[in-house]
Amino acid sequence: MSDAVSIARDLVRCPSVTPADAGALGVLENLLKSAGFDVHRVTFSEPGTADIDNLYARIGSSAPHIAFAGHTDVVPPGDEAAWTLGAFSGEVKDGYLYGRGAVDMKGGIACSVAAVLQFLSDHGGKPQENGNGSISFLITGDEEDVSINGTVKLLKWCAERGEKFDHCVLGEPSNVEVLGDMIKIGRRGSQSGTLVVDGVQGHVAYPHRASNPVPDISRLIVALSDEPLDHGSAQFQASNLEFTTVDVGNAAGNVIPGQARAKFNIRYNDNHTQESLRRLVDERLAKACGNRIRAHIDWQPSNSNVFVTQPGPFTDLAVAAIEEVTGRKPELSTSGGTSDARFISSYCPVIEFGLVGQTMHQIDERTPVADLEKLTQIYRGVLDRYFA
Repeated sequence: MSDAVSIARDLVRCPSVTPADAGALGVLENLLKSAGFDVHRVTFSEPGTADIDNLYARIGSSAPHIAFAGHTDVVPPGDEAAWTLGAFSGEVKDGYLYGRGAVDMKGGIACSVAAVLQFLSDHGGKPQENGNGSISFLITGDEEDVSINGTVKLLKWCAERGEKFDHCVLGEPSNVEVLGDMIKIGRRGSQSGTLVVDGVQGHVAYPHRASNPVPDISRLIVALSDEPLDHGSAQFQASNLEFTTVDVGNAAGNVIPGQARAKFNIRYNDNHTQESLRRLVDERLAKACGNRIRAHIDWQPSNSNVFVTQPGPFTDLAVAAIEEVTGRKPELSTSGGTSDARFISSYCPVIEFGLVGQTMHQIDERTPVADLEKLTQIYRGVLDRYFA
């Protein structure tokens, strides 16, 4: 069966908790090969990480080239006894498809595959009657974990083969309340670091012989948190710096610690680059420290850069397809966390549109069957307009 519900059920029934594939890519490989796609299964490795199996499939050899992207790996199900239906049952009850990944994001992948298969069947097995055009799938297996051996390497592998993408639709659950309320056209960048304040360890009864870093790190946390990084931009909300932990590693109640550390994360917009953001925070830290406090920031490496797909013909056709099916004009948003779109954006314009994300990562993750059917129609509408 090539309808979205059947494909989604088959995918959900594969317990593909990162890094396991558990047969999920095989489900897609069989469907796409039977439709004439050239399918590649590619495994990537990195010392200290699990090997990850990925899939790239393409039909057609010329422009325009649209790709559908997604990941078949899922987060752990948690307490499986707490699920109304089995976490990997893929069962339909009261109009909902249940199972881990139904929303994030096997359901979205199933809809894109079903839409493409229907489109090709109606067009003689080709994207365009004149033989032009290409459709591809970029499906990876480690988005829910470290994202090292998945999309970033699959895109590089494609580039080395001469693959060029014109546009991409990533089927992440982008909608907030109802299907059709939001398209993600960008994401803020993410940068983490650790604020380190050095003191001098000593006995609490003799504070003049020590230098307590705890009051100092408290002052610095307030200084770095209180001053806004910016006030937002045309496409993005304001950047924010949030401290998440404070630790002195001290189990003794009568010892002044020698060092204090505080971890933080910054979600930043297009007013900054990674480098300019680090400079700004370092400068503010130096100012707050003055000549007395000894502190520095250990910046973590980051591959989560800010990006935006500017509104234009591609977003317009997506909006039109969504309005036609749902009657809603979606908001073009850059809200939320990170996704694999941050990697794809370096190769082509990318938008994110998938199911409603309310139950993703929860017990009883589920999606309405009606939404699977409507999302398939929306993707079909995107294809009709793209190759018109």
